[in-house]
Amino acid sequence: MKIVIAPDSFKGSVSALEAAVAIEKGIKNYLPYAETVLVPVADGGEGTMDSLVEATTGKKVSVKVKGPIEKDVLAEYGMLGDGKTCIIEMASASGLNLVPANLRNPLKATTYGTGQLIKEALNNGCRHFILGIGGSATNDGGIGMLQALGMKLLDINGNEICLGAEEIDKIATIDDSTFDKRIAESSFLLASDVQNPLIGLNGASYVFGPQKGATPKMVEELDRKLRHFAEKVEELTGIRLHDRPGAGAAGGLGGAFLAFFPVNMRRGIDIVIEYTNFAHALTGADLVITGEGQIDFQTASGKTPMGIAQEAQKWGIPTIVLAGSIGKGIDELYQYGIRSIHSIVNAPMDLDEAFEKATFLLEQAAEQVLRTFSIHNSKFVKQGGDVNENKTIY
Repeated sequence: MKIVIAPDSFKGSVSALEAAVAIEKGIKNYLPYAETVLVPVADGGEGTMDSLVEATTGKKVSVKVKGPIEKDVLAEYGMLGDGKTCIIEMASASGLNLVPANLRNPLKATTYGTGQLIKEALNNGCRHFILGIGGSATNDGGIGMLQALGMKLLDINGNEICLGAEEIDKIATIDDSTFDKRIAESSFLLASDVQNPLIGLNGASYVFGPQKGATPKMVEELDRKLRHFAEKVEELTGIRLHDRPGAGAAGGLGGAFLAFFPVNMRRGIDIVIEYTNFAHALTGADLVITGEGQIDFQTASGKTPMGIAQEAQKWGIPTIVLAGSIGKGIDELYQYGIRSIHSIVNAPMDLDEAFEKATFLLEQAAEQVLRTFSIHNSKFVKQGGDVNENKTIY
């Protein structure tokens, strides 16, 4: 029997690879001779770079950039194994994880460091880019990134506006004459499942601003500022970002890409499935086990477990999901090939304890789920043998 193990990270506790290894250990406790294929994955957020770099035997490059609150941080981008494609997680340079809770202010936070990462990769010869744009601390419409790449955003007196969202409504002129010419020679693929427009009640500020520290009053202010920016962009390019799907991703960074870059947007999990050659891993498989920290109604929007299950469903392979916690609205997921969903938490415990025990909980849950699954599947019968046999990591 062959089991494909393809979890995302359990954020705050274990990486995708650590989760896959723990699940495999649980499987081997019950079925030592099972063939296991480990495919650590991500959906465009944290872990996407690691997943693609590992899958293509690429490398990481460290770069000192300006972080979201303008303090220098050491960020990374990945060079895939083809030597031509660059993978960037914007959170590495502009992520919410880089800002202490008491300093989170989306009026001040900037995407400048993300632009610096792109510029450094351009300097190193990259012309094909994949960008994971989840986990941002920003709501600046991507203007910091544009400024880092040479775009001039000028007020009525011809002076550059400051970084962050605070002075967006002071933009009188967008001068793209010094915007990095190499952008037009490159291709950009955004890994994002966010379809929110730039402005309005379903836009970047109202939906995502509060997660980044915005008060209700600040949300209204940010939305007004992004509306002004959208109007200036439309004046220059003819592109209307106001209600364009995806423009609200990453605090409006998606809009900056849609307006000024040769870009396509795809679900992050679909990109990872392609680059990890997940379809090949599924050949001859009897079962897929995936998982991540939280499973709820949002999972159906294109999160890792649903994307993995959809791909496995094409091959008629059932998928079991392991989760740190299970929220509302999971019934919808069963139509996508998910056979069952299981919480790994086996007793009352606080979050810190669950994080600390995550690998053990995953191992135990995987073994128990497989024991239950095997009741009605004759291929899954307990056999003796070396627990280290028949293992592949993608």
